Amino acid sequence: MYSKAYGIIEALAPLHVGATAGEETGNLNLIFRDQFTQTGIIPGSSIRGRFRADMRDREAGEEQRWYGHESVDGRPDGGTTEALVKFEYASLVWFPVFCPGQPVVWVSCPFLLKRFKRIAGITADTPAPYTAQSGLQGRQIETGGKILFFNLGFLKIEHNQNLSDWIPKGTSLEGNKLVVVDDNDIAMLHDMALYRQSRVKLLDEMKKVDTEKGAFFNTEALPEGSILVFPIALKETGWKPFGEAENSADLYFGGLESIGFGHCRVSLQGDY
Repeated sequence: MYSKAYGIIEALAPLHVGATAGEETGNLNLIFRDQFTQTGIIPGSSIRGRFRADMRDREAGEEQRWYGHESVDGRPDGGTTEALVKFEYASLVWFPVFCPGQPVVWVSCPFLLKRFKRIAGITADTPAPYTAQSGLQGRQIETGGKILFFNLGFLKIEHNQNLSDWIPKGTSLEGNKLVVVDDNDIAMLHDMALYRQSRVKLLDEMKKVDTEKGAFFNTEALPEGSILVFPIALKETGWKPFGEAENSADLYFGGLESIGFGHCRVSLQGDY
């Protein structure tokens, strides 16, 4: 039997986990996406790698016990061992989208919330599409209800309810800015919300584009304020990834850390 726990990731900076082609070729570096909702994810291997590196720096050798021994050249069995801690991928629970008049709302959909419900053991019914937190502002219309406007369209709020059960513990998320949309809408809103940055390679001696190397570079990232959840299974308890009596820490995930990407707050819940 496995003990069950889960982690919550709150992005404190843009978060890019995905393609890492070199700047020299000119490219668009895309994030990893869920195949059904087309929303951003963090693979379990990326989460394990970050936890492994953090424990290696703090308690060298312990990472091989909890996360498995790496391969050893020359050994018939490869030297690998089974990890005591198993990570699944992290999926979005809520992500922020610019909305004139709010100016930001956090958006999710039933598909994403159902996974969060299963992982966190939430007993409340999954909110219906086009449900907003009670008290959310919006443009009142004559036929009743409210309209929220986005950069590329608008949606009508059809239901209002208390969504506090769906706010992950340990985050700074404000409950009065939550909106649940239909599964069919989430991919478009997700692409509207992504952080995008373009860069070029400059000459070493002056602020001028290096035309010989070209080096036009685009990247996308989950926006600051995104909330993700990932399940954890443990064959043994006593795991202390952040040290004694700590259940949260600041960690960096993905690439482009040197230019301000990847800073996250990670908190753990459950039996670990």
